[in-house]
Amino acid sequence: METIKILEKKENLNWDYDDEADVLYISVGEPKRALGIDIGEGVIMRYMEDTSELVGLTIIGIKERFLRGVKAN
Repeated sequence: METIKILEKKENLNWDYDDEADVLYISVGEPKRALGIDIGEGVIMRYMEDTSELVGLTIIGIKERFLRGVKAN
């Protein structure tokens, strides 16, 4: 399997949070159609199959994760 290029273009990160669904969407540049792969624990990696470039992450349950982390400390 070819190596995926992770965040080589860090200067243009966009994000959107859906409070009702508790989902954080992070995109490199403007959001675009890409292949999504569930990498476990509610994280979906989105990448361009032709260039192997990471173009976004979807994190499900981000508020719950944050609160769990705060309570653990």
